[in-house]
Amino acid sequence: MTDKQAVIDALNRLPEAASLEEITEELHIMASIRRGRADIAASRSKSHEEVEQLVDSWATAWTSR
Repeated sequence: MTDKQAVIDALNRLPEAASLEEITEELHIMASIRRGRADIAASRSKSHEEVEQLVDSWATAWTSR
């Protein structure tokens, strides 16, 4: 599905009274999900365990000041 078709489908799912702000938010969410999926496909993401280790190291560094 092309980006244009995905936008058309999203617009069709929204209520007729959707505001420009709501439409913009929907498109922003769609774009973010697509970027995330592309990052995962290109191995530009971290596993849950890696993130936990990073957070732990940040917390340790922060509390040891």
